[in-house]
Amino acid sequence: LQKLIHLLQATDDPLIQEQVLITLSNSAAFSVNQDIIRKLDGLSVIGGMLSNCVPKVKEKALNALNNLSMNIKNQEEIQVFITQVCRTVESASLNSDVQLAGLRLLTNMSVTSDYHQKMINSIPCFLHLLSEGTERTQIQVLKVLVNLSANPAMTRHLLRAQV
Repeated sequence: LQKLIHLLQATDDPLIQEQVLITLSNSAAFSVNQDIIRKLDGLSVIGGMLSNCVPKVKEKALNALNNLSMNIKNQEEIQVFITQVCRTVESASLNSDVQLAGLRLLTNMSVTSDYHQKMINSIPCFLHLLSEGTERTQIQVLKVLVNLSANPAMTRHLLRAQV
């Protein structure tokens, strides 16, 4: 895992970055690896890939963070990327793999109310995706909205959102 994280930092080759991110994502299926990746500062390295201009690399980084977000300690570190993930969802092509990967990560990060405040500005985007997206996008957006709606502090923001 350490060598993969170092390789991810060292290369500019999008094909290598994509393969490393897929491997890290698959490794994150095991909770012991989730902890190891966090302790090796892998979350910030993977999060750094969110600013990559290659959509496939960005998608794989979102998928890896999504798998890593199944761990509460990892969520504490991943939360610094929520605003960037929201911007990615808003700017990605409608119904794209990048958009869906971002929504899946936001779904996991919104299971508890700890990070809901970071998603408030994206509520109009979520509602837009609900009306314009394909069924897959709509289902993923609904999961985020259901999580947000479970928090009474979000009621006003959800009802006042301009669409």
